[in-house]
Amino acid sequence: MSSLERCPPRALWLMAVLAGLGFGGPAAAEPAAEEIIDSRRARFAVVSLAEGLEHPWGIAILPDKRLVISERPGRLRLVVEGRLDPRPIGGVPPVVARGQGGLLDVIAHPRFAETGWLYFAYSAAVDGGLTTRIGRGRLVGGALDAVETLFTAQPPGRGTEHFGSRLAFDGQGHLFFTVGERNQRDRAQDLGDDGGKVHRINEDGSIPADNPFVGRADASPSVWSYGHRNPQGLMVDPSSGRLWETEHGPRGGDELNLILPGRNYGWPLVTFGREYSGLAVGKGETAAPGLEAPVIHWTPSIAASGLARHDGAAFAPWRGNLFVGALVLTRLHRLEMDGARVVDQEILLDGTHGRIRDVAVDGEGLVYVLTDAENGALLRLEPR
Repeated sequence: MSSLERCPPRALWLMAVLAGLGFGGPAAAEPAAEEIIDSRRARFAVVSLAEGLEHPWGIAILPDKRLVISERPGRLRLVVEGRLDPRPIGGVPPVVARGQGGLLDVIAHPRFAETGWLYFAYSAAVDGGLTTRIGRGRLVGGALDAVETLFTAQPPGRGTEHFGSRLAFDGQGHLFFTVGERNQRDRAQDLGDDGGKVHRINEDGSIPADNPFVGRADASPSVWSYGHRNPQGLMVDPSSGRLWETEHGPRGGDELNLILPGRNYGWPLVTFGREYSGLAVGKGETAAPGLEAPVIHWTPSIAASGLARHDGAAFAPWRGNLFVGALVLTRLHRLEMDGARVVDQEILLDGTHGRIRDVAVDGEGLVYVLTDAENGALLRLEPR
């Protein structure tokens, strides 16, 4: 006979009353304390919207406030009303998820509500090697439709590093994207090689007639700027039209660059970084005539990844600031801008949430952050 069966009815009644008052049993779980941060310009909470993302890489914000997240193994995921849809988006083309490759950035067409186009960058197998490829597809229900390839970087490389792959629209019918030099540094200075470049194409994949190297036999017509190592941040400031880029240096020398058409950004001729061995890169020069200098550089390296400009009613003191993710130093950088100059810098989320792969800002001014891990997360910074 159980102990309860031996209890008289009055005792059972008393036990039930005490349990209802919180006595005589395990305590109810306390809600998790909200993570509040008092930064220099704003007080905010860090809210986790989704966990269990496998190496998330890019965030696309849709007009209806849904979010599309890319996972490097080859999946696109939807976040609807703050909840991760367990079903991946169908129709994603095959990717090669080796090394730093896989399904990388994703971005919505500026008129997504009309077109339904999602654009994405990924590493693909081509002619016995791997390369960066840009594609698009219409999001219809839970799958991509009318998927097509817009650009395939040439030539393919044998390694699995430095794919670049950030995407940015300029609002004038053009798509900018980055291609890394695939850890073959001389490719960055070869205008006929797509590696180590920022490219510009029309939204349908055709080449704009006013690209800076159109008509040159020794240059790829999509090239907008060159001399880049591994650019993993890219955005167009809609208020000024400025094109901003961040890229990884070697050992030090990560850069924030203001990208201008036809300009040479120096890699590997000049850099503030050094070889991983500690030796100088090339001649050890940090500047040279005819080569663009970074607006700022980070030494030691932060492994800059993801780039966004703040606007919107939320966090009014942050308006016009740039946000840069840091993989190696596991933090978020907030840059205060005066035109094209960085006048102050603040470090947020310093070492508290792991490697920050991407950052995005919605129309209300809320800031979204992706952490890169096997169990990665989507975070949102909300005013408090």
